[in-house]
Amino acid sequence: MRLDDERESTNYEIQRGGGRMGGLGGGGGMLGMLLPLVASRFGIGGIVVAVIAIALVNGGGGLLTGGGTPEPAQQAAPGELTDLQRLSLRILGSTERTWSAIFAEHGQTYTPTVLSFYSSTGTSQCGAAQSAMGPFYCPADRKIYLDTEFYRELQERFGAPGDFAQAYVIAHEVGHHIQDLEGTLAAVNQRQRQLGGAQANALQVRVELQADCYAGVWGKRTGLMEPGDMEEGLRAARAIGDDTLQKQAGQRPVPDSFTHGTSEQRMAALRRGLDTGDPAACDTFGAAG
Repeated sequence: MRLDDERESTNYEIQRGGGRMGGLGGGGGMLGMLLPLVASRFGIGGIVVAVIAIALVNGGGGLLTGGGTPEPAQQAAPGELTDLQRLSLRILGSTERTWSAIFAEHGQTYTPTVLSFYSSTGTSQCGAAQSAMGPFYCPADRKIYLDTEFYRELQERFGAPGDFAQAYVIAHEVGHHIQDLEGTLAAVNQRQRQLGGAQANALQVRVELQADCYAGVWGKRTGLMEPGDMEEGLRAARAIGDDTLQKQAGQRPVPDSFTHGTSEQRMAALRRGLDTGDPAACDTFGAAG
C-alpha cells in the first residue's frame, strides 16, 4: 500500500502498565459503570467473540446514522510512537478520510473511533484487553484496542504478511465502529439475547462478515492499494476463518460454534467490498447466505 505520505490520525492513546497515558477516563476490568455492550474481535484461534453486553447501547438505525463523540485522545510525545504504531495511525487516518467522504455522500458526518495501543495487557470499558484476544472494538467507549505484536502473529502464525494484511486488521475493527454508529451492533445484541446458542452465533457471523466487507469498501475507496494487496488481504481472511482455525487446533469444525465465518465466507465478504466499494453491498443480514 502507498501509505508513506498518508497523514497519521491523531485519534489515539497509549496505555502504560494497564492504564492510559494522559489520565484518560476508562472502564477497566469491571466494565466501567457496567454499561452493557458487545466486544467484537478480529478473530483468532481459540477465541470466541464474547457477548459482554446484555442491553442496547443506542437505538437501531439505518445505514450511516451517525453517533456520539468518543473521548478525546492523548497524543504521545515526539518520537515515542513505534514504527508499527505510526503505520497503524496512517491506516486509521486513511479510514477517517474514506469514511468521512462516504458519510458525506449520505448527508451524514462521520465520528471517528480512537485507537488504543497497549502491550500485553490493558483496560477497556468492555473489560480487560489482552494480547491473546487479538484486536477488538469496544462499543462502550467506541475505541479499537490493539497490541501491535499481533502483526507479527499474523505473519508468523497465520502466514499472512504484508501491509495490506495489517491494514485489514484495523479496517475490520473500523467496520465494527461503522456498525456501532449505524445501530447495527445494538440491534444484533438485542436479538442475540432473545435467541442464544447457535442462532446467536449465526448472527455474530453476519456482524463479522459485514465488518470484513466494510474493510473491503475502505480498500477500494482509499486509492492507496497496489498490485498484490488484494491477495494479501484474502490470504489473511482465509487464515482466520473459523473452520481453518478449528482444523489447525486439531478439532473437527463445528459450524454451530462459528462466530466469524468460514475462510470462504470471510474471503468472499472482503472481496465483495473490494470489488464494489459500496457499503450497501455489505448487507449480510438481508443476504440469504
